[in-house]
Amino acid sequence: MPAVRHLTTEELAERLGGGISVRTIERWRTTGYGPRPIRVGRQVRYRLKDIEDWEESQLVRPASP
Repeated sequence: MPAVRHLTTEELAERLGGGISVRTIERWRTTGYGPRPIRVGRQVRYRLKDIEDWEESQLVRPASP
C-alpha cells in the first residue's frame, strides 16, 4: 500500500497559491471551511486526498446557456 502524503499548513498555502496565507488556512480550520485537517500528535496535517477532494468541490461550473 502506498504511503499517504500529508501536507503541513505551510505546504498547503504554497500549493493553493494566489495569496492564500497560512493565517487564512488556520482561520478556515476554525470555521470548518477548507480541506479536512488531521492531527498528528500536536501537529496539524492535511491528507493529499482530502485536499484534492476539497479542490474538486471548489471548481466553478459554467452556467447553462
